Amino acid sequence: PRSIKSPMVGTVYLQSEPGANAFVKEGDQVKIGQTLVIIEAMKTMNPIESTLQGKVKKVLVQNEQAVEFGQPLMLIE
Repeated sequence: PRSIKSPMVGTVYLQSEPGANAFVKEGDQVKIGQTLVIIEAMKTMNPIESTLQGKVKKVLVQNEQAVEFGQPLMLIE
């Protein structure tokens, strides 16, 4: 599996709003360009798109977790 890494420091959101379905979950097939998570940095919501195609093997972060630059967010195989 290869990891999708955070391109910035911020807070990660796994869905578009509270109560909404997650953008992706473990076992989902993803395409290049598909939104995986949103990272909020300095009050800006930044959609993080997949650079890989394949199956989501593992989501490595929790909703509303603080993330660092370069931190793995999920594994795609």
